[in-house]
Amino acid sequence: MIRTNTTVAHATRLIGAGVRALLVLTVLCGVLYPLAVTGVAQAVFPGKANGSVVTDASGRTVGSSLIGQRYDLPQQNPADPDEAARPDLKWFQPRLSDGLGSNSANTQYSLRVSGATNKAADNPDLVASVTGAKAAIAAENSTATHRVRLQDVPADAVTSSGSGLDPDISPAYADLQVRRVAERNHLGIEQVDELVADHTQGRTFGFIGEPRVNVLELNTALKALVEGR
Repeated sequence: MIRTNTTVAHATRLIGAGVRALLVLTVLCGVLYPLAVTGVAQAVFPGKANGSVVTDASGRTVGSSLIGQRYDLPQQNPADPDEAARPDLKWFQPRLSDGLGSNSANTQYSLRVSGATNKAADNPDLVASVTGAKAAIAAENSTATHRVRLQDVPADAVTSSGSGLDPDISPAYADLQVRRVAERNHLGIEQVDELVADHTQGRTFGFIGEPRVNVLELNTALKALVEGR
């Protein structure tokens, strides 16, 4: 009887210690720590903590600087899911998004699934796609006073990123589009050049990554410039 009571008391103490540890860790890790991290994030970098939201001149949310957007003309036949997208050439265009797939799991919503083409560099389909995209971009960005040569088209203009949602383009690709954007919006080339320069970001900490231009932020500034004339 004494041994049984001792065993029960020992087990009770162990269960009690486990429950107390559970409660303490739940409060620390599930309440206090998230509140502390959220508070620091909101105080130090609220923009990034809230999703890097981009707003236009009126304060309306137009997207996130972390996710690329397309700038296409309206579909000629909205009921045709296979209709090829046509870029709206008054805007700066992002990288290609050839790896994006359509949503097949929940057709209630019109969703796109991020991803890459996963094609090798010598894949005939990829070679044909890059060749065709290079010719199209050279033609689209040529103006009455400036002709774009095929060799002037940068690599990021004819390839997609691993996710297909890259929000940035290279300064070279942005510069390639300046004359076309200026012409389509009846702006001076110097104005659009300055806009690109203002939205060109250098390498992170001076050595990580490559210089880049966020397309959403650039187009938001372009819209404000056009509407403010």
